[in-house]
Amino acid sequence: MPTLTRNQNVLATDREVALAGDVLTTLTGEEGYLAVGRSGDHATTPLPSEVGRILQHVLEALSRGQSVTVASVPSELTTTTAAGILGVARPTLMKMIADGELAAHKVGSHTRLKRDDVYAALRTRRDRERAALRDLLELEGDEL
Repeated sequence: MPTLTRNQNVLATDREVALAGDVLTTLTGEEGYLAVGRSGDHATTPLPSEVGRILQHVLEALSRGQSVTVASVPSELTTTTAAGILGVARPTLMKMIADGELAAHKVGSHTRLKRDDVYAALRTRRDRERAALRDLLELEGDEL
C-alpha cells in the first residue's frame, strides 16, 4: 500500500506503479468505470463518474511514477488562497474584486470568495488564454 507522508503525498512503490498502469488499461474506453466492494463480497458499487475521473487521474500519475498530493478546498476562500488558485498576486485579486470581475463578500473586516466563483474565473481565464493561443497559431499559419 502507498505510504502517506504527513502532507498527504502518496509515494508509490515500483510494484504499485505497475499495478496502477494495469488498472488504467482496463479503464480505457467510454465503458470503463471504477467500483468499490468489500473483500470476499462479489457485489460492487460503481463510484460516481466525477470520483472515477479523479481516481483515474491519480492512477495515471502513479503509473508514471509521480507522487500525488490530495487536498480539499473549502467552499469559502481567503483572498490569499483565491489568489494562489488563480495564480495572481493578492493585490491583483483585490483589484479584480474592486472592478467587479470577481464576486466577494465581507466576513467582519475580511474579504472572502466562494470557491465556485474562483474556479469559474479560472476556467474563464484559461478559455481566454486558449483562444488567444489559437489566434496566434492561426496567424503563424498564415505567414507560412
